[in-house]
Amino acid sequence: MQLRLTAAASAAVVILSLSLFLLPSTVDAHNITRILAKYPELSTFNHYLTVTQLAPEINRRETITVCAVDNAGMGDLLAKRLTIGGIRNVLSLHVLLDYFDAKKLHQITDGTALAATMFQATGSAPGSSGFVNITELKGGKVGFSPEENGGVISAYFVKSIEAIPYNISVIQISTILPSPEAEAPAPEPSQMNLTALMSARGCKVFAETLLANPAEQTYESNLESGLTVFCPGDDAMKSFIPKFKNLTAAGKQSLLEYHATPIYQTLSGLRSNNGLTNTLATDGAEKYDFTVQNDGTGVTIKTKIVTAKIVKTLVDVNPLAIYQLDKVLMPPELFKAAVSPTPAPAPAPEANAKPPKKHKSPPAPDAPSDSPADAPDGDVADQTANGGGGAARFTGGRFGAVILSLGFVFLQLHVFM
Repeated sequence: MQLRLTAAASAAVVILSLSLFLLPSTVDAHNITRILAKYPELSTFNHYLTVTQLAPEINRRETITVCAVDNAGMGDLLAKRLTIGGIRNVLSLHVLLDYFDAKKLHQITDGTALAATMFQATGSAPGSSGFVNITELKGGKVGFSPEENGGVISAYFVKSIEAIPYNISVIQISTILPSPEAEAPAPEPSQMNLTALMSARGCKVFAETLLANPAEQTYESNLESGLTVFCPGDDAMKSFIPKFKNLTAAGKQSLLEYHATPIYQTLSGLRSNNGLTNTLATDGAEKYDFTVQNDGTGVTIKTKIVTAKIVKTLVDVNPLAIYQLDKVLMPPELFKAAVSPTPAPAPAPEANAKPPKKHKSPPAPDAPSDSPADAPDGDVADQTANGGGGAARFTGGRFGAVILSLGFVFLQLHVFM
């Protein structure tokens, strides 16, 4: 009897362990709207974090500090009648990209610290306007001041709201941090110089290549209605140039248009809308699509040839977003994979994606220019590649191990009963 009970107990432990092993383990570390919802005096601040789409950005980040302002302070901000984009910029100045709880605020090394903010991370903050000075003052006070404010203290620490050590700290400060740069209206789409923005932020080679190609007109014509650009960094683009030069004129234009989508997408939007996405190069039978997929806290862009990762947000001002990639995207319509790729999930394309405004490609050159000799070195032009979506991969090894373990447990039970 003792032996039977021991065997049964062992079986129960094993089964419970296996059950826990199979359960998903991913959970949200924090949710800023839920944290602030417990404080009615911060309801306006909380509301505008949602309206401006800052809340999802805050939730996905780690090691940050949110400097909340009460309803009266938010009333002063709203009285300025800023655009939603302006309010977003001002509130993003109140999200520090470092962890400061009440204890750390009163133990600042040398009495002062300079913290970067989400406003600085958007790439929209000129100069030092995206930084905030934190200063420990006499009498236990702590002051806050935008770097552009010339050292004049403009707000003070009031109290700690909630803290998850070294993940997120939510504190209350006395008033909104003033920043003419953050409050300035965002430029109209027609005033944005795409290639200049990319050149100044690490994608100069891609920008110059785009500027010399008819694809640049396709980018410009889609800017007003919404555009998301995935530009390869300079190192990635420089190493790819020899292959790019071997493409036909039509192929060069298609490849450049393949690096943008005809819709504005925030980083949080990309993270929550995984799946196949159309590009500016998508045109009827020519699919020219890629797969957006989460990679931990990051986002990857997958083709059948290469997987690139978003490494930096260069611009995020509705209706334009520009993200830097660590690799050049290679569509299967232009390049042939060296080996068969692992099938990837292929959900339906986004319903809200609109067809891009297309410019006609330049006339195709004579037949010799479309010959295999014009394909990139080491790659073969593949105009007939199958574009069917792959099936989800079945992790048979893990599942089989679980089944074998359960079989062993029940065999032991049978022996001892």
